[in-house]
Amino acid sequence: MLFSNTLRNEKRQECYRLVLAREQKQSIVDTYRTHATDTGSPEVQIALLSERIGQLTEHFKAHQKDHGSRRGLLMLVSKRRSLLDYLKKYDSERYKTVISKLGIRK
Repeated sequence: MLFSNTLRNEKRQECYRLVLAREQKQSIVDTYRTHATDTGSPEVQIALLSERIGQLTEHFKAHQKDHGSRRGLLMLVSKRRSLLDYLKKYDSERYKTVISKLGIRK
């Protein structure tokens, strides 16, 4: 019984680590925002998605067979791609700035 509770707590802790912590999310928003009250610009959304993608990539190094989370990763990558496409279409300078800051491409 004690072993199963310990294992359950470890799994719960693992799940919490997969979600961005409030402080971590706030620091990312502070870094990439375009004005003082900005929380939803494409730059901020792309940065948050990139951080989440990085965390999931690390998760898969230990859990190769976690296909449910892999599907979630693919959806996050797709969402980030569409936001990048939007930014590239409407403001190429902001697009170049974001990809250079995040080191996403080339």
